Amino acid sequence: QVQLVESGGGSVQAGESVRLSCTASGYSLKNYCMGWFRQPPGKEREGVAFIDSNDGTTMYADSGKGRFTISQDDAKNTLYLQMNSLKPEDTAMYYCAAKLRLYRGYCNSESRLRSGYWGQGTQVTVSS
Repeated sequence: QVQLVESGGGSVQAGESVRLSCTASGYSLKNYCMGWFRQPPGKEREGVAFIDSNDGTTMYADSGKGRFTISQDDAKNTLYLQMNSLKPEDTAMYYCAAKLRLYRGYCNSESRLRSGYWGQGTQVTVSS
């Protein structure tokens, strides 16, 4: 059974950094497309950053480019999201998601990842 558990959220001041973790169990992370999504209060869930865990290809939404970095530790079967220079508009519940990678290039689709497995989320609150 695939399980994803996020951690690392909290309350920070604008300009500070946070690193989120998503520990996977029940499967090897390397065979999956992985990603981070967020849902701000009263808004829809949106994609933040994605990675093809097999070849390391990454993609970022405009909101996180230059400030966020997605990475993985295969030995720990853990996905990370390093978030720097945080802004109040980054306040949201952050979720990680996983989808079985079927072929090269399969991870280049946010919609595919949305149909995969989800964690329970971790809250990040950024105050000005």
